Amino acid sequence: MSMSMDAAAEVFRDAVRQTVKRYSLWYLIQGILLMAAGVLAIIYPVISSVAVIVLLGWLLIISGVLQGLSLLGARHVPHFWLQLISVILALLIGFLFLRDPAQGMLTITLLLIVFFMIEGISKVVFALTIRPLPNWGWVLASGLVGILLSLILWSSLPVTALWLVGFLLGIELISVGAALAYFAWQMRQSSPAAPV
Repeated sequence: MSMSMDAAAEVFRDAVRQTVKRYSLWYLIQGILLMAAGVLAIIYPVISSVAVIVLLGWLLIISGVLQGLSLLGARHVPHFWLQLISVILALLIGFLFLRDPAQGMLTITLLLIVFFMIEGISKVVFALTIRPLPNWGWVLASGLVGILLSLILWSSLPVTALWLVGFLLGIELISVGAALAYFAWQMRQSSPAAPV
């Protein structure tokens, strides 16, 4: 039983390795865009609150779309449904922010707590599944950051500072984007002949 589990895990790691190598340029771009979105989320809470909520909504939607596109060819992998839930949650929360930018801070905070927690858990599960691929620890770290941010927000309830929400969302997007870009870059370097 253990042997078949090990064999299945190895098949999965090989599939991840090949997928990331094949689309390494796209994963790099996705990681860089997520980091840019994170920087925007940190910088822009100095504007009016409604404008910030709209911005955060768009950033979540962009994040969800980017991560959703990376899942298109990965329906067979074990972490697929957990990653998909994370993507759907990002899109759903983003649309809720856009539909009613004036909604209360408590609602916004609770939605982000759920998003950070699910996103964090999905990255941790993914990292542990691909171990010991090179730099799996970066993906694990980004997942732990998401879980930590959800706990920080939870302990800060009721949150009244919009800058804190924007700052924490920015940290989350930057950590996920950096882990993704670094992981893709290392996989790309390990196989110069891999197709783009």
